[in-house]
Amino acid sequence: MDKSFAVFLDIYLDVWRASSLKDMKNLISQDYEAREITGGDIVDFGYEESVYGWEHGFNFAKENNAQWNINVISILPIRESETIAILSATMVIQGKSLDTANLFFQTFQKNSLNDWKLVRSYIEAGIPNVSTNSVLFNFKVR
Repeated sequence: MDKSFAVFLDIYLDVWRASSLKDMKNLISQDYEAREITGGDIVDFGYEESVYGWEHGFNFAKENNAQWNINVISILPIRESETIAILSATMVIQGKSLDTANLFFQTFQKNSLNDWKLVRSYIEAGIPNVSTNSVLFNFKVR
């Protein structure tokens, strides 16, 4: 894994856990594209809608004095300057984890200034939290 990506991912996760909208905006590409699936409904969106979503989530976290529980499930370098991070995220409110989590397949790309940016996401929202803790790696189907 590219060492600069590892450093970037730590920063990205710290920004997320701190619910810092100002800092998160700087980590997302203006050309960002995403697809989110919630209860079977598919929504495609871009940068502006993403910022609105982060703002809503961060405000909820702050208003409820919640902590983010984010797990890095896998890191997959896919090209010289692109890496996918598979993450699960939920909130802990008053010491109790929510029953649901979101599963993120996030593609990050290094730009011409050698800065990493979030460029694409595929998100499965509202899945049972237990599902994100039961990941099978290198599972082979016969």
